[in-house]
Amino acid sequence: MSVGNSRYLRRVVDDDLDELTTSLSALVLEGPKGVGKTATASRRATTIHRLDDPAQRSVAVADPTRLLDGPPPVLIDEWQYVPESWDLVRRAVDDRAPPGRYLLTGSALPGGLSTHSGAGRIVTIRMRPLTLAERGVETPTVGLRALLEGSRPPVTGQTAVRLETYVDEILASGLPGLRGLSGRALRAQLDGYLERIVERDFEELGHRVRNPAALRRWMTSYAAASSTTASYETIRDAATSGQGEKPAKTATLPYRDVLERLWIVDPVPAWLPTRNRISRLAAPPKHQLADPALAARLLGVDAGALLDAAPVGPPIPRDGTLLGALFESLVTLGVRVAAQAAEASVKHLRTHGGDHEIDLLVERADGRVLALEVKLARNVDDKDVRHLSWLAGRIGSDLLDAVVVTTGDEAYRRRDGVAVVPAALLGP
Repeated sequence: MSVGNSRYLRRVVDDDLDELTTSLSALVLEGPKGVGKTATASRRATTIHRLDDPAQRSVAVADPTRLLDGPPPVLIDEWQYVPESWDLVRRAVDDRAPPGRYLLTGSALPGGLSTHSGAGRIVTIRMRPLTLAERGVETPTVGLRALLEGSRPPVTGQTAVRLETYVDEILASGLPGLRGLSGRALRAQLDGYLERIVERDFEELGHRVRNPAALRRWMTSYAAASSTTASYETIRDAATSGQGEKPAKTATLPYRDVLERLWIVDPVPAWLPTRNRISRLAAPPKHQLADPALAARLLGVDAGALLDAAPVGPPIPRDGTLLGALFESLVTLGVRVAAQAAEASVKHLRTHGGDHEIDLLVERADGRVLALEVKLARNVDDKDVRHLSWLAGRIGSDLLDAVVVTTGDEAYRRRDGVAVVPAALLGP
């Protein structure tokens, strides 16, 4: 994707690459098309094999070993077009290739091939769209890594970012090539991106789409389910509402599988702790697309519709407004990128019946967690922290810190110790 602002925006993942390439022989950047993998990797590569170029791909298919040639670092871009490249690099690592020798990028997982086959040899780094911090919307004053230390550091900072800016950023997309576009040009690019998924990407992964309109309706329904734990049956029902007979489940199951392999569907898994005893935890994932702009475009909403809370899209039950759901999607994107840099994972918590819910739990390797609630509001009261207080009472010192992410203008700690942080001030 080469449209929009061509100036490179440094990513959080660049810091990971700076650290890891000094010790590891092979790294793979994986994520959806247009997320910036090639731009990030190319800045570090001396030799580049672009396998999405048919001419270069035909040479590589004829003699895959050529992909290992050239002055290092060697970048194999879109490696999935020549799946043999994975095993070639893996064997080169086994043969003691020096640190920083190989970089790979991939926009899809080929069917029948698991990247676990490279465990211990090729280290995977997930790339997601640009976060608020990476977009330069504001200079963050609160770091997620510091919150994960568990020392309850002081929380300060002010921002002039208002709700309208968050709405603009939801719609603007975090795909680097689309930054700087607006209006009809941006909508056309997003439409083209979605159209390619339906018309080309599915087929490239070996799945023929017999009914493109049904796939598009399912994607729209999934977008409407953003930041919810709606069942896949509910999503399927909503996708066919008013469209006649409901398709068989076997017809829609491949949609989810292929979209996950394309990194477009990016659900947040449920937190199921092993160290603590919290009864009646529910296990469904919380639904998210890779970029909230894709969800907004699928649903056909603009800034006015989001701010006016106009009823749009398939009938998916949710607490609150669509804007609240997409604001949570935007915050989730930033938290996931920051958590990955801190070697932590992101999950959510929901008890059976929904009596208690925590939007995001960032879990360290030792099982201790940072809990975050996302509120589409400027102010926070005791009702907004009740689930955080409940969690603190259940897991005690295993709760490293508790945060409410808002649309307000100031970061601070409440008297009960809960941090209140505007989304624009939360960074890695």
